[in-house]
Amino acid sequence: MSLINILFRRNVIRKDWANFKNMLPNHKRQILFLTLGGSVLLMANWFFFIFVMNHVSVKAASFAYLVCPILTTVFAYFILREKLSNWQWTAVGISVFSCVLLSYNHFMDIFYSLIVAATYALYLVSQRKNSEMDKFLLLNIQLLVAGICMLPFYPVYSSALPTEGLFYGYLLIIVVVFTIIPLFLNLYALKGVSSATVGIMIYINPIINFLLAVFYFKEPVSVQQLSAYSLILVSIVVFNEKLLFRRHKKQLEV
Repeated sequence: MSLINILFRRNVIRKDWANFKNMLPNHKRQILFLTLGGSVLLMANWFFFIFVMNHVSVKAASFAYLVCPILTTVFAYFILREKLSNWQWTAVGISVFSCVLLSYNHFMDIFYSLIVAATYALYLVSQRKNSEMDKFLLLNIQLLVAGICMLPFYPVYSSALPTEGLFYGYLLIIVVVFTIIPLFLNLYALKGVSSATVGIMIYINPIINFLLAVFYFKEPVSVQQLSAYSLILVSIVVFNEKLLFRRHKKQLEV
């Protein structure tokens, strides 16, 4: 990302730097706080996610994706004062009920999931306010800060350098396809839609996971799980009913 910005996007860097220098001191501090704070939230989210994945359960780590949209919507309402319609509050209620179904008899899973989900939800909400910088450059800075902060731990926790090409191939896919592109698209989406909408669309991820588990990995599914995931799908439709209804109305008029 740094090479792309330096080699091909120097005009963007100069423009953002000039805009930053012309800002009032209070505004500069706010931009710095949101940018650096975003890096801290990303690091916290990754750390807690990896910790839960390795030391709690995979289910608890996956469950965070179900809790995250609810927290994002609630945080956006209280922190950003984003207004939600009655339909959207209904969707939130359906989501809460579906999560309660999935967490039945698994309280510790929901507890750890809340920690993972809260860090990413706060990241989304905070970056909604940090909308003046170029999103690709912003993400580049945040990942650089994260890398610098993690660098001191390398001598203690590092192991032998992998030599197999397959490792680096998988690493490239994880870094580019599953980290940089989704994070950039999230930040880019925040320029045009609300934090609550971005948050609720995260539900697409666990639905895809659920379909893969059923149809690809042939995992058994209980009636409780099927009901909960069906409710999640309903909540997405209800949350976006205004947009869906508007499109349907335009098609009828044509």
